[in-house]
Amino acid sequence: MIYETVVTTMSKSGAVHIAPFGVLLDEHGLSIAPFRPSATLDNLEATGAAVINMTDDVRIIAGCLTGRRDWPVRPATVVEGRVLEAALAHREVRVVSVEPGDTRPRFRLDVVHEESHAAFKGFNRAQAAVVEAAILVSRLAMLPPEKIESEIAYLAIAVEKTAGPREREAWGWLMQAVADYKATPVR
Repeated sequence: MIYETVVTTMSKSGAVHIAPFGVLLDEHGLSIAPFRPSATLDNLEATGAAVINMTDDVRIIAGCLTGRRDWPVRPATVVEGRVLEAALAHREVRVVSVEPGDTRPRFRLDVVHEESHAAFKGFNRAQAAVVEAAILVSRLAMLPPEKIESEIAYLAIAVEKTAGPREREAWGWLMQAVADYKATPVR
């Protein structure tokens, strides 16, 4: 099963990197497989630690994909890392092994600390729609334009019916990214 989260990592120099990330939970435990090249991959290789943040603020996911990466963080409890202030819960993890891969090495993780910070109040269809739209935005160059348009049209229904201010703001950022992509000359 893959959980959509926000992973924070740190470089050796202490720079914080915030990235939306699907974390895999299977019979072997937790793992992530960042694409090469990426700051998350570089930071995991350099420090061997990360924080997996569970949040219902989809602006963070949409924001990271649209150039808005400055989200409030605080120091983690056990690992050298940072926790999102907007996290409902977080897991501090250490890398226990790496399965090599030219495109996506898989980092197996051990949870060394976890905390809950706020209650999860329930599902919102607009939040799920923003997450799905964010995934589409991350793949604009890989997907046919008709697929992108049909998916967005369907997801927009949930946003129109159930979104609050945070979801509408995140949706707007993503739709601007799609419009900007469409407006660029042929790639």
